[in-house]
Amino acid sequence: MKTAIMIVTTLALAAISGCQSSSPRGGTMAKDQGFKIAVPTFDTNVKQGEVRAVTVSLQRGAYFKQAVKLQIQAPESISVDPTDVLVKASESPDVQLRIATTKNTALGAYRVTVNATPKTGKPTSTAFTVTVVAP
Repeated sequence: MKTAIMIVTTLALAAISGCQSSSPRGGTMAKDQGFKIAVPTFDTNVKQGEVRAVTVSLQRGAYFKQAVKLQIQAPESISVDPTDVLVKASESPDVQLRIATTKNTALGAYRVTVNATPKTGKPTSTAFTVTVVAP
């Protein structure tokens, strides 16, 4: 129950704040035929032994109609699920990631990288910081 409440609260805060940064453009270089990856710009705090939801979004140009494969890489100290996602052109551009820590995860900042590869065109990547804090 606590996890569900935390996830809902996190999603609400993310939606309200709208704080996201984006990657360099991927796909083709024409403005409307490319895409970017949007990730949170603020540090994502996760308490030791808890799970937090984070939204990663594809910002598609008006004429970008391709599927994009996302690969998420995190240090061994934290767990991210899913690590591979195929976002089809007809699907929502938002992907929910679950970031989990153990009670023994060392306190500190960890870098999570998101790589995006379209079927054709140029891939792109970006990263965000996950900060593990004491419970």
